[in-house]
Parts: sequence; structure tokens; C-alpha cells
Amino acid sequence: MSEETLVRHCSPTILGMKTGNIFSQRFNSIEEERSYIRDLNNRLIPKGLRVVPLRKHSGGTLIYVYRPSMLKKDLKDSRADKVLRERGYTCESTNKCIVQLVRRLRENKSFPHEIGLFLGYPPEDVCGFIDNKAEGCKCVGCWKVYGDEKKAQRLFEKYKRCTELCCSLVAKGCSVDKLAVSY
Repeated sequence: MSEETLVRHCSPTILGMKTGNIFSQRFNSIEEERSYIRDLNNRLIPKGLRVVPLRKHSGGTLIYVYRPSMLKKDLKDSRADKVLRERGYTCESTNKCIVQLVRRLRENKSFPHEIGLFLGYPPEDVCGFIDNKAEGCKCVGCWKVYGDEKKAQRLFEKYKRCTELCCSLVAKGCSVDKLAVSY
């Protein structure tokens, strides 16, 4: 399995700039999926990263790559906690929140918008998206921005440069575990 897809979608997380990313990956079998995720975790857990399958869909498996230490900090934000509790999360631990997110993804056809909190999006933007039904945002990049537009645009540019650099390095033979920053 090529690392290009992982790096193309998760470079900011791999380099410790962002809490998490998701991407979709096709597998030929459940054994291939398990092997892929096990291999990535064996290589990335020592760097402070985790890889979790979120749900299967017609295009493959939705995979979540995240930094537990950053997620723990993000979910302690009072606005993030409020959004999650309003949606039935117990917020006892980040692991329980992830289990609840997986359950929501698997039980509902619609996408739970609070997933942005698991990806490191600012709570004000996640709340803005939910409250405004995805309308009336200030700008769009990695997410829809309802709060600090200038800060978000700087982050979008930073993530873009990060992704370009990582993709270039992988094309030259660098592995994802060599790219990953210990955190």
C-alpha cells in the first residue's frame, strides 16, 4: 500500500501542526485493512500518532490519523466540551469520545459535524458550521471559517506548504515514519 494517500491527506498531523486528519482508503479485504492499520500504528505510535478506522463506505474505509495529546487538549476547551455533550458524548476521556464518534459515524448516514473538533478545527468554526447549517461562512479552506478568517487563511497556507513538502519527500523515497515528528 502506497504512503502517498496518507501523506497527501495527513501531512499537517504527521508533522505535529494539526490534531487530526481523515482520508478514505480502499482495501481488497478486511485482512489487508487490518494489516495496513496495524503496520502504520506500529510505526507511528512511537511518534505520538494513532491510526483508527472510523467506518466503511462504498468508497473504502474512512481512516482517522490523530495525535492523542493534541486531541486531549482540544477537547478540554469549554466550547468543544459543550458541543460534544449536547450531542450525547460523555467526555470522560478522549478514547471514549473517539469510540462515541465511531458509533455515531457507523449508526447514522449523515456525517456528524462535531467531527471537526477531532480534526483540530476551531470550536467557533465548528459551532458556526452547525448553527448556520453550513451557510454564511467568511471563507473556505480545510474547513468553513466563521471566526478568525485571517488566522485560518494563514493555517490553510501553512498546511498546504507542509503537504507539498511531505509529498515531495515521499516521492523521493522518504517514509512516513521518517517524516513524522515525535510529539
